Amino acid sequence: MSDPALLALVLGCFLVLLLFRVPVAFALGLASFAFFFASGRPALSVVQKIATQMAEPTLLAIPFFILCGEIMSSGGMARRLVDVANVCVGFVRGGLAMVNVVASMFFGGISGSSVADTASIGPVLIPTMVRSGYDRGFSVAVTIASSTQGIILPPSHNAILYSLAAGGTVSIQALFLAGYVPGLLVGAALMTLSAVVASRRGYPRGEIVSSRQALRIAASGVPALVTPLIIVVPLALGWAPAHQSAIIAVVWSIIASSFIYRSLGAADYWRVLKRASRTSGIVIILIGTAAAFGEALTYLHVPEILAAALTAISSQRVVVLLLLNVMILALGAIMDMAALIVILTPILLPVVEPLGVDPVQFGIILLLNLGIGLCTPPVGSTLFVGCAVGEISIEEASRALMPFYVAMLVVLILVTFIPELSLWLPDLVASWRS
Repeated sequence: MSDPALLALVLGCFLVLLLFRVPVAFALGLASFAFFFASGRPALSVVQKIATQMAEPTLLAIPFFILCGEIMSSGGMARRLVDVANVCVGFVRGGLAMVNVVASMFFGGISGSSVADTASIGPVLIPTMVRSGYDRGFSVAVTIASSTQGIILPPSHNAILYSLAAGGTVSIQALFLAGYVPGLLVGAALMTLSAVVASRRGYPRGEIVSSRQALRIAASGVPALVTPLIIVVPLALGWAPAHQSAIIAVVWSIIASSFIYRSLGAADYWRVLKRASRTSGIVIILIGTAAAFGEALTYLHVPEILAAALTAISSQRVVVLLLLNVMILALGAIMDMAALIVILTPILLPVVEPLGVDPVQFGIILLLNLGIGLCTPPVGSTLFVGCAVGEISIEEASRALMPFYVAMLVVLILVTFIPELSLWLPDLVASWRS
């Protein structure tokens, strides 16, 4: 078969399987088998590619970070982080909305998951905001939007996915460090928007916490707040690779949840392990089958075809990057985030590198795009969780999210066209270490 026919077969097989609601991982694997059979290559090559990718040592970090996030989510961290955030910003007008953003910032640096963030912070803050006089739609919207910080702030297992999809050529350490400034920018943009909306709608001010109570709350929150440092510092200083940092994080989360907060028992850990195992299994199978699918697309010169198509529209760097952002945002609204990371990275990275885009910067651009996709109908998983927790329809939540989409898109544009926002901290640490 000719290359165009093979490409039509591979993409057609994948899309048809998705339409029949076949899980993405299996759709990728079956489409890869179809390619290898049709091209006359041995089918064993698919199995070898999947096994090789799943045996990558760096991949060990993902299940451990997922387990750490599950333990922290179930171990009473959310309430303590909300209390700490309330001490910091809860006293201003619209303070509860800002508490929501800051709590998500703290929790995102622990769980690395926007869905876990919404599922943990939402049940605590959404009812509290509604009882205090906030619109339910706004309360749900700020919870959903602020959870995107967990995608960018370390430890993000999606950043590890990106590194693996890039062939292991992009440093996980650099990706983790690169997420701090954009993540904080997202938080600042959402807090600014919340303050404006609160002022216009007359949302209430929070109460000022006494110094003694603030110290007590801060002391209670220390074990949760130091978790990101325990994860990132050994990695940033080169003391431990990503998978060892993840193991350290799991050990600390067990100590904090069982012996400091005393919120998890043996039966709770069994439930946590089941949830973490289910999520990890899905992600790891997806990585393996996506690697085989990516090899098929590379063999068929899809990156070169896409690059030629984009440059045919315009040779201007700004235009090409804007088009890529629009494409990724559209795909993020209809497909799973992990699947898109492993599919798009080997396709788009060769397109953006000739434009002078650093692979680390592009990783943050990709993650931020797909994080917005998690909040966007029709397939945004974080949107679904937020609507379930807040007990409102997807349509109502989507309308309330409109100004938050604008704020996040502004940050996305800044991150896309100001490389220093992503690269300053990794470069600073690299120069300090050298």
